[in-house]
Amino acid sequence: MKNRPKRLAATTEENLPLGPDFSPAAGSSPMAEPDPGPRAESVSEFTRRVKTLLEGGIAPCWVRGEVSNLRAQASGHVYFSLKDAGAQVGCVLFRGDAARQAAVLRDGGQVLLFGEASVYEARGQYQLIVRVVVEDGVGRLQREFEALKRRLAGDGLFAPERKRAIPAMPRCVGFVTSPTGAAAQDFLRILTRRGWRGRLVLLPAKVQGAGAAAEMVAMLRLAERMGIFDLFVIGRGGGSIEDLWAFNEEALVRTVAACPVPVISAVGHEIDFTLCDFAADVRAETPSAAAELISSAFVECAERAEQAGMAMGAAVAGATERARERLDHARSRLRLLTPAAQIEQGWLRLDDTANRLAAALTAAVRGQRERLATVRATLAQRSPETRVQLESHRLLALWKRLESASPASVLNRGFAIVRDEKGKPVARRAGLRAGQRLTTEFADGTAPVRVETGV
Repeated sequence: MKNRPKRLAATTEENLPLGPDFSPAAGSSPMAEPDPGPRAESVSEFTRRVKTLLEGGIAPCWVRGEVSNLRAQASGHVYFSLKDAGAQVGCVLFRGDAARQAAVLRDGGQVLLFGEASVYEARGQYQLIVRVVVEDGVGRLQREFEALKRRLAGDGLFAPERKRAIPAMPRCVGFVTSPTGAAAQDFLRILTRRGWRGRLVLLPAKVQGAGAAAEMVAMLRLAERMGIFDLFVIGRGGGSIEDLWAFNEEALVRTVAACPVPVISAVGHEIDFTLCDFAADVRAETPSAAAELISSAFVECAERAEQAGMAMGAAVAGATERARERLDHARSRLRLLTPAAQIEQGWLRLDDTANRLAAALTAAVRGQRERLATVRATLAQRSPETRVQLESHRLLALWKRLESASPASVLNRGFAIVRDEKGKPVARRAGLRAGQRLTTEFADGTAPVRVETGV
């Protein structure tokens, strides 16, 4: 593998298109700008040539390093960086290869990877296409984390009896974080949304990279000397173990543990743990959770105060209404006891008695009239004249029925009666013979007829 870069360099030098336009002329100045001429390459052509040289010049190989910035996509592809103390390289493990791996990739894990070098032309970046993953023990940073954690725990920095309860209603809170980070904005937004009325002081400091731990230590000590704070919050948003490493440095952990003011550690996401989390009096999963924790007692007290105010208002309104009712009742009784009211009541009783008497007389007269009408109706039903009229109507109806059924009535309606030689009515056609003489009776007389054809 040590000879690979030399072979790549030789191959690159041999394949460079150094024509007359690119060759330095004899005696020319080293700083002279060459004329690109018509052979200048586009970015895509140049990158494609680099990709061909890199992938053809470096054979697939094993690489050892520490995993960081691990990202698993919904497509099944896994992207991460492989690094050591001096360098890092981007890696990609495609879905098909990822499904065949027994080893589990995690941030901080030390692994052996087998793969081939490639170039992502869209960005002009080289990367390692991983085919095989083998675990190679715990990463360096993780080992350092566990070792320092054991040593500080042995010094008693994480002992539960050292933890202090945070004040339920802090008046002034200092937040040690980056002023440009999203953690500060989320923290302030939640406190504002929950209506917190305390004072928040942002204590700016680096939270990542070289010197971040020293800045946070200096800011905490400066805030301690100010003597105005009831509570400190130290934290930032999520990231890899390298991004959060400043919160694992011994100087900052010891400063947090020795701080005379209660401290809440709110570093990263819920799954992220730093040594400051163990040294602080309380750990919050995120800066947003720390803001909710700080304001929870205030919100609860505000809700109780609001409920008490509503109950007090309801009690005052109820008492006022009851007093008003008692006053109205007393006024009513006072009006009833005056001489004028007594006279008015007498007039009312007199009018009521007169109305009742008039109503009783009217009802009695109405009752007698109704009884008289009933007697008259009964007498009218039982009088002979009425019965004669009813029987006359019945007799007339019977006469009309008899008249309608008489032969004369039938003849008047257009019918005729056929009679034989003896004068008997002929009711059927059967029995008639040809040449037979018959008599047909009409309403206005008779007419002789003869049967032409026999039955």
